[in-house]
Amino acid sequence: MIPKWPKHAYHSSYWRNKKAGNSKLQYSLRTPRPQLAGSSPPPARPIAIANDAAHIQCHNAEEENRDLSCAICETRKEKRFCPAVHGRICPQCCGEQREVTFDCPSDCPHLQQAREHEKPRSADQFDRASLFLQVEISDQFTYEREHLLMGLSYALFKAIHADRSLNDRDLIAALSAMCTSYERLVNSGLHYEQPLTSAAQHAAAAQVEEMVKQYREAEQKQLGYSNLRDSDVLKALVFLVRLGHGRTSGRPKSRAFIDFLLAQFPEKESAVVAPQEAGSRIIVP
Repeated sequence: MIPKWPKHAYHSSYWRNKKAGNSKLQYSLRTPRPQLAGSSPPPARPIAIANDAAHIQCHNAEEENRDLSCAICETRKEKRFCPAVHGRICPQCCGEQREVTFDCPSDCPHLQQAREHEKPRSADQFDRASLFLQVEISDQFTYEREHLLMGLSYALFKAIHADRSLNDRDLIAALSAMCTSYERLVNSGLHYEQPLTSAAQHAAAAQVEEMVKQYREAEQKQLGYSNLRDSDVLKALVFLVRLGHGRTSGRPKSRAFIDFLLAQFPEKESAVVAPQEAGSRIIVP
């Protein structure tokens, strides 16, 4: 007589559970094959099952590692979100590519933290010619021409708002070209505009020139004459160049100097007043 085995009797777990006293477990398996009386059920295949499980687990681990890898190097594990690439990257790529290939937004917390801990650049990192060390700027000049310095800084502020693609190198290049032109004008009387490499630099230089013109007009209106000399404009421009070199990180896409300028002014239209104007250095119409 052929015994009627339960459908789940061909699974090895059935015999383990039956030996343990639990034979009420239900299984969903293929249709069993009838066996002769006294024969044992077919052996289970734990090795094949284990291999399949290991393969699935390994495949899932590879997918998980691929999903958690850095969006840049695709090797190291991601640990922070980068708004510049709109993805998650590793700290090493963040440190190496920050303001080099990444256009880092100013509100990035990792950029702000890096600036707080960044060491000032040493003197040997600067090109002495780029600082115009032959131009002497005294404390008395910065005190007497404070309005001029604020006016030129505000001109840069307006240039930044007009073109958000500007970076520190653009502003410093525009100011440096103007310094060269004014230095030639002061020393030889020749007026020659130093060529600039981009439209953004031209626009920034034009804003600064327009502010110099407005400053002289304000002096003419208040005093009846203008006592702003070209040598004073040169010193003011050199002051801003040195300020820019001191504030920027030196990386190709650094905006540390720009962020410094943006923090100095409220976002309102302003105009420079004459030195004798009492009260604020800037008036709001």
